[in-house]
Amino acid sequence: MAIEIVMPRLGWTMEEGTLVEWIKKDGDTVQPGEIMFVIESDKALNEVESFEAGIFRIPPNSDVLGKTLPVGTVLAYVAQPGEALPFEQAPSAVLAAPAQTSAAASSPVPVQQIPVIQTSAAQSSNGSSLPNISPRARRVAHELGIEWAVLKGSGRTGRIVERDVRAAAVSAPQTAAAQVSPVAKRAAEELGVDIHQLAAQMPGQRITREHVERAALPTAPAATTQPTAAETRTPMPRVRQVIAERMSASAQTTAPVTLTTEVDATELVKVRQGLKAAGKADRRPVPSYNDLLAKLVAEVLRDHPQLNARIEGDEIVTSGSVNVGFAVDVERGLLVPVVRDVAAKSIRQIAAEGAALVDRARSNTLRSDDLSGGTFTITNLGMYDIDAFTPIINLPQCAILGMGRIVPKQVVVDAEAERLAIRHMMFLSLTFDHRLVDGAPAARFLKQVKQFIEQPYLWLVN
Repeated sequence: MAIEIVMPRLGWTMEEGTLVEWIKKDGDTVQPGEIMFVIESDKALNEVESFEAGIFRIPPNSDVLGKTLPVGTVLAYVAQPGEALPFEQAPSAVLAAPAQTSAAASSPVPVQQIPVIQTSAAQSSNGSSLPNISPRARRVAHELGIEWAVLKGSGRTGRIVERDVRAAAVSAPQTAAAQVSPVAKRAAEELGVDIHQLAAQMPGQRITREHVERAALPTAPAATTQPTAAETRTPMPRVRQVIAERMSASAQTTAPVTLTTEVDATELVKVRQGLKAAGKADRRPVPSYNDLLAKLVAEVLRDHPQLNARIEGDEIVTSGSVNVGFAVDVERGLLVPVVRDVAAKSIRQIAAEGAALVDRARSNTLRSDDLSGGTFTITNLGMYDIDAFTPIINLPQCAILGMGRIVPKQVVVDAEAERLAIRHMMFLSLTFDHRLVDGAPAARFLKQVKQFIEQPYLWLVN
C-alpha cells in the first residue's frame, strides 16, 4: 500500500506549515535519507527526509506548493513499482465487488501503471546513475548552489560528504541564481519579479524573500508640482506573523514586571579580554558577552530555580536543566535559538554552540529543534548603543534578561575619600512573569547576577 507523506509536526507547538519547495519531482526514485521537500514551520526552514524507498508521487493538479497547510495534510505518496495510488483509481475500480458472478459482468477498469525504475541507487533524469551522497552534504550543496552529481566523493566507498561540497564551492565560482533562497524563488513567481534581473543587481549577495518583496513595490512616480505621498502594501511574511502572534500572546497572558539595575562590568571586561587574547593564540572560539552571561545566569538559576520555570495548566513546572535562548536579529525577523544544558558546559563549549546557531540563523538553516526547549532567554541591544529597555517574555518561560551597552563612565568608588574612577558600566533589565515569581525573589536573582558580573571569580571557579 502506498505510504502517505503528510505535513509533519516539527515541534509540540506546530499546528501548520508552508510547503516552499519540492526537492523530489513526481516519478523520481527516493531512498531513505533523501530530502523530498522543504517546509517553513514558524521561523525555520526544514528539509524533510524520506524514511522509505520507492517512487515519489505528487497528485496531479496539486496546488499545495506555497500554501500554508495544517499538520497531517497529505502532500505526496511513496509507492512501490506497480502499486496503485488513490488518485489513480477510477470509482468503478474502487467500488467493484471482490468477485464477478457473471461472465457478462464488465471487467474492472485498468489501473495506470507507475513507472518502474529497477535500481537501488538514485538516477538522474537521463537514466544515468547518480553518485552516493550523505544527507548533510546534499543539504549543504542545496544551500551553496553546487551541482553535486558531478562531484567525486572522498568518503567511504566514494560517498560525497560535506567537505567535498564545500571544496567545490571554493574552487568554482557560483552564479547569482545559486544565491537565491527557495522562498525567494517562490515569492518572485507570485509577485512577478524577474529573479535573474534582481540577482544581477545584487552580485555576491544571497537573495531572500524580503529582497523580492521590496523589488515588487511600485516605483515612485516622477516628481510633480504637487507631490503626494502614496501608501504601499506588502504581504506580511510568515515569520513576522509568528512574531506578532507570540508577542501579543505574551503581552496578554503574562503579568510582566521589569527591574533595572546598573552594574560595574569592569572585571567581566577583563575576563573577556583575557579569553580573547588566548583565543587568538590557539584559534579557539572567543566567548562573547552573551556566552559569559549565559554561563553566569545558569549558575545563578541554581540558587533561584523559580525563574527557570513555566506554567502548564494549574501546575508550575520547574526545569531540571538550564536551556538558554539568545535573541538573534536576522533579515527574516527575530529568532531565538537555544543552547541546551548550559550549566553543564564550559564557556568554550557555549561559545562554539552559540556561534554555530547564529551562523545557521543568518543562513536560514535553523532546525525546529534549534528553536525549541528554551527555559530562559537573554537579549542584547548593547551593540545598538541602547542602555536599558523592556524585554518581552518569551512564552512559556518565566523571565528574560536584557543587556545594555558596556560604556566607560566616571563613577564614585570611595564616597568617604571622595575618590572617582573610570569603570565599565552596564544596565541590566529583567522582565519576569509576576504570576510565577514575586518582586522580591526576582530582585534577589538580579542582585546575584550583578554580583557575579562584578566578581566573576565567584562563578568561574565552580
